Amino acid sequence: MLEGLIAFFQQSAFGYVTVGNILMYFVALLLLYVAIKKDAEPLLLIPIAFGIILGNIPSQLTRLFDEGGLFWYLNMGVTKGIYPPLIFLGIGALTDFSFMLSYPLTIFLGGAAQIGIFITFILAKIFGFSLKQAASIGIIGGADGPTSIYISSQFAPELLSSIAIAAYSYIALIPILQPVVSKILTTKEERKIRMGPPRKVSKTERILFPIIVTIVSALLVPQSLSLIGMLMLGNILREAGNVKRLVEAASRYILDTVTIILMVCVGASARAEIFLKPQSLLIFGLGALAFICSLSGGILFAKFMNLFLKQKINPLIGAAGVSAVPDSARVAQKIAQEADPTNFILMHAMSPNVAGVIGSAVAAGVFLALIK
Repeated sequence: MLEGLIAFFQQSAFGYVTVGNILMYFVALLLLYVAIKKDAEPLLLIPIAFGIILGNIPSQLTRLFDEGGLFWYLNMGVTKGIYPPLIFLGIGALTDFSFMLSYPLTIFLGGAAQIGIFITFILAKIFGFSLKQAASIGIIGGADGPTSIYISSQFAPELLSSIAIAAYSYIALIPILQPVVSKILTTKEERKIRMGPPRKVSKTERILFPIIVTIVSALLVPQSLSLIGMLMLGNILREAGNVKRLVEAASRYILDTVTIILMVCVGASARAEIFLKPQSLLIFGLGALAFICSLSGGILFAKFMNLFLKQKINPLIGAAGVSAVPDSARVAQKIAQEADPTNFILMHAMSPNVAGVIGSAVAAGVFLALIK
């Protein structure tokens, strides 16, 4: 009987479980704890964590990753760059660009907050990563998970799991990282700055905006069109006002379905033999630096603009230039109200916030155009 039990374990998946697999199970449990107990990006971290569990069940028997297996098919949407543009379609259907149009000057803050992408790109290259790997790591600084995945799938699929998990982990940590950086770089008086109410944006402006952005992006950075084009398609559906079924389909059914599949694929790609390497820790460290540089870049550029503006900008909204919509804008509002409970900057913070979505996609397009 004992011999039979030993033979069973040797022939079952238990016989193939490694120490690395077990460590990855603990990583998955940690992500589940953060997502469920701390309510930090649960829509993203829960499927990623469960994907890690699935990916670290030995595939010798399940064959999930072999040709014809479930994940072989699902991963085609990742490797072919299909899922991120579909997510951008849903984001566009959810995003109101009127905040940005009402105060277009703050668009520059969304651009300044992308500086972390390029600083980290340079540092990653110094640390020995290839140009394509460095570009993939740098995009983490845009706080844009789908764009990070899109670039990684094109440039560095071997780093996809580390980059994606780092990106979404730091997005989940925005309520912790952003207040620290914001308070270090601003004074209490600056945090109290009040901004005038945004102007009303006409429907014509809101409809023309996605059309113009699509055309200009196609002419200047055509490689960004996969992301920006789908983002603007979703937005024009929203602003048209008479295709509510399509808006609901894009913003709920397509977005939610693709998010689940993409996150599970990302988690499943974090197999022990791929993820548990020293370079994964280095990617996490560079990702943290990218976030901090991006948050700092937006704040410092807002302070620079204030040197020339009569109507001052609250520099807290500069940190919202990272494209974590709407979390970074909400955090900016919370910090402002700690200094002055009657100060409301949320609508102003949404302007660089949504500009950051476009900025990170353009940055990705620049990398795709310049790095061959």
